[in-house]
Amino acid sequence: MVERACVESIAQHEGQQVTIKGWLYNKTDKGKLQFLLVRDGTGIIQAVVLEDDVPAQTFEAAQMATQESSIIVSGTVRADERAPGGYELAVTELEVVQLAEPYPITPKEHGVSFLMDHRHLWLRSPRQQAILKIRAEVIRACRDYFDSNGFTLVDTPILTPAACEGTSTLFETDYFGESAYLAQSGQLYSEASIAALGKVYCFGPTFRAEKSKTRRHLLEFWMVEPEMAYADLDDCMHLAEEFVAYIVQSVLKNRKAQLELLGRDTTPLERVEPPFPRMTYDEAVEILHSKGLDFQWGDDFGAPDETALAEEFERPVLVNRYPTQVKAFYMEPDPERPELSLSVDCLAPEGYGEIIGGGQRIADRDLLLQRIEEHDLPAQAFQWYLDLRRYGSTPHSGFGLGIERTVAWICGLEHIRETIPFPRMLYRIYP
Repeated sequence: MVERACVESIAQHEGQQVTIKGWLYNKTDKGKLQFLLVRDGTGIIQAVVLEDDVPAQTFEAAQMATQESSIIVSGTVRADERAPGGYELAVTELEVVQLAEPYPITPKEHGVSFLMDHRHLWLRSPRQQAILKIRAEVIRACRDYFDSNGFTLVDTPILTPAACEGTSTLFETDYFGESAYLAQSGQLYSEASIAALGKVYCFGPTFRAEKSKTRRHLLEFWMVEPEMAYADLDDCMHLAEEFVAYIVQSVLKNRKAQLELLGRDTTPLERVEPPFPRMTYDEAVEILHSKGLDFQWGDDFGAPDETALAEEFERPVLVNRYPTQVKAFYMEPDPERPELSLSVDCLAPEGYGEIIGGGQRIADRDLLLQRIEEHDLPAQAFQWYLDLRRYGSTPHSGFGLGIERTVAWICGLEHIRETIPFPRMLYRIYP
């Protein structure tokens, strides 16, 4: 029986007979010689079909196969410097599993709207494959880091009774006659889990009904969120820089080929090592003013502000102690300046903006209740959350890292829509 192989490890089979199951990416017709580019999800290999060396029906199958037809090819693996990847397959058998209809995505330029309408097919392009492999590596690195550093994965609900970040960006749904909302974050539930497990993280989809069409925003995105008991703002910042550096180093080590395919200059990524530069919100405002930006103290940073700040550094920068008014209700105030919160954002370099937001959480029940009321949130929906401050409350902190923004930065992408298989954006829910 001929051994089934994958393109990724084809070098291990030089001189052997193998079978590859995949799709026809492209082909060149040279009359009695057919050059087929076959992809199988792990890579692309050139399969050579010579009319004189194969049965008539095999050669006819090679001739009739269309772009993206599903095919099974068998043959001998041989080294050839001229072939993509340095190896090719001398075909002895070829079966067309399904003859594809004329493929709508061609080598010509297509508009963004067309490609998004055909996202289910656009994923098959080498560029999109490379991005998704890097995304998978980022996710693997996230899990590996936390699993190796004493954190326990805790799954948090997607349907929640109340807002976490703010009521203006909630997706509401009916829950048997009651209002429920798609989760903006798993953080509040992770805070409950740390009293049982000490250090936890959750990972899953989160939803923000933001009417934004910028290159940095999605309505549905994935976030990984660690939370730690007995941890302050400094602990949070230390974890953030170690974590981000680990992710970047993992991609550089394991996805070099994909970064090369994307044309990504890895020099900036190679600089991503802890410790990261740090500055306070006040210092950040001074920098913006020195650059001539009209920024008012007390406002949150917009994309141009974040870009201007990140330009000052060659690595991600940790901006801490934002005004309480621009952060979520659960942020611990700075004991020396209560108008500030013990919060931190991690801004990626090269104009990619915030990839991490977090900080120290309020540990006092009375203060937390006061903040809930100030934000006009339904106190009844937060009784369980307030309970956490009645039964063994501790200083604790954590953050959320957005997978898509991190992938966009690491890949050097212009728009976040390419970082997730099927993006959900304003006015875009198909396919």
